[in-house]
Amino acid sequence: MPRSGFFQDLLGSVFERSKVLRSINDNRPIDELCAALLSNRGEVSARKIGTALLARYERLDTDQKAAFFTYLNDNLDVDVATIQAAAQAYGEDQSPANLQTLLRASEPKRQILLRRLNQVSDATGRIVSMRRDLLAMLRDKPVLRRSDLDFEHLLSSWFNRGFLVLRQISWETPANILEKIIEYEAVHAINDWSDLRGRLEPEDRRCFAFFHPSMPDEPLVFVEVALTRGIPESIQSVLSKTRPSQSSDDANTAVFYSISNCQAGLRGISFGNSLIKQVVDDLSVALPNLKTFVTLSPVPGFAKWLKQAAIDNPDHPGRQLFGPEPDQELAEQLAAYYLAKVKRDDAAPVDPVARFHLGNGAQLHAILTAADQSTKGKQQSLGVMVNYLYRLSRVEANHQAFAENGTVALSSSVSGLAQKAEKLIAQSEPASLDEDDASKQRPANG
Repeated sequence: MPRSGFFQDLLGSVFERSKVLRSINDNRPIDELCAALLSNRGEVSARKIGTALLARYERLDTDQKAAFFTYLNDNLDVDVATIQAAAQAYGEDQSPANLQTLLRASEPKRQILLRRLNQVSDATGRIVSMRRDLLAMLRDKPVLRRSDLDFEHLLSSWFNRGFLVLRQISWETPANILEKIIEYEAVHAINDWSDLRGRLEPEDRRCFAFFHPSMPDEPLVFVEVALTRGIPESIQSVLSKTRPSQSSDDANTAVFYSISNCQAGLRGISFGNSLIKQVVDDLSVALPNLKTFVTLSPVPGFAKWLKQAAIDNPDHPGRQLFGPEPDQELAEQLAAYYLAKVKRDDAAPVDPVARFHLGNGAQLHAILTAADQSTKGKQQSLGVMVNYLYRLSRVEANHQAFAENGTVALSSSVSGLAQKAEKLIAQSEPASLDEDDASKQRPANG
C-alpha cells in the first residue's frame, strides 16, 4: 500500500525545516544543555543543542526523568518578585514597553525551553511523548502540575483545530497507519487484521482521523462510523461478521460507535468534538440521504456508581441489578437517572462519555439495555449503551445551555425514565426524623 499518495497533501502543508542529526555528541549534563539552549540566540546552534537535549532525555531512566521534571519545575519557574515589579510598573504606566516587560516576566523559562526544543525537526512528537512521561508522574508528584500547565498551554496552541488535517482511513491506507488504528482502538478492541478489514472495507463503514503535519505517521484521534437503516440496538449487531452489508446510498443513519484518542501525551487537549462535527458536516455533503447522526456509546461509570449507591443505601433499587437475571426495565431507568441527574461538584455529569457528547451539543436520545454483551461492557455498564443524537439544528443551542447552566438535553423518553428512577430512589432513602421523633430517639440525661 503506497504511502506517498496518502500523505502527499498532508506533508505539503509542513514548513520545510532542515534536518539535524539526532546523534550529535554533547556530553554536558542535561541541566547544562537546558541552560545553553535558553541562552543561545542562534537558530542553527539552538537546533544542535536541542537535538542533543532530546536525545539525552530519551536515554534517561524513570528516576532521572523525574529529576529532570523537578529541575524544570523548580529552576525554570517564574520569578515572582520580578512579576510583581513589572506589574506595578505597568499599573503606573500602561506603555507597550512595560506591557512587554510584564509578559516576558510572567512566562516561565520552561515554556521558552520547550519552544526552542520544538525548532528541532520531528521534535513535536517527541515533546508529546515527554509530556506522556510527565503525566504518569503527577499522581505521586502533584507539584509537577506546574510544569504540566506549560506543556498543556503550548501543545494546545500547536495542536489547535487550524493545524489538524482530517483524513479518511480505508483498507488502502498505509499499513503503518493501520497498525496504529489496531493499537489505539480503546472502545471495542480490534483483534486482528481480518477484524480491522471488516471495519474499513465494507461500503457501509467509514473511519476518519485527525493528523498533525508534524506527526504525519501518528493519528491523534479517530472515529469509526457505521452507515445503517435506522438506529441499531446493540454493538453486537454493528460488529457482527455475518451481518448483511448495507449500501451507503440506502443508509439513512450514521452511527458513531467508537471514538479513540491516540496520544496519551495530549490528554486534556480535546480533538474529538471537532472531529465529530467535521465528520457530520462531510458525511452530510457526501451522502445527503443520511438524516440521522447518532452515537452508540458506552456508559463506563454506570456499574461503579450503582455499587457505591448500594453501599451508601442498602435499600437502593440498583442492588437488584447485580443478580443473575437483572431487570432490564430497571436498568434502563437507573441508567437514564445516572446520566441525566448524577453530577460532579461542577454540575457536569459524572460519566466522562456523557460530558463529552453533551458538551458537544448532542442530546441524550435513548438508553439501550443488553447492548454490549462483551466482558468489558458487562463489567462497566451491565451491558447498557446510549444513543447521543447530533441534530444539526440544535447542536449549538444544546452546547450553549450545557456550557452555561449544565443543562442536559434529553429526549422525552429518557426524561420519563429518569423521573421514574428518581421516584424509586427517593422511596428507598431512609425517612428523615422530624423534631418530635428525634427527641424520642435522644437518650435521657442522667
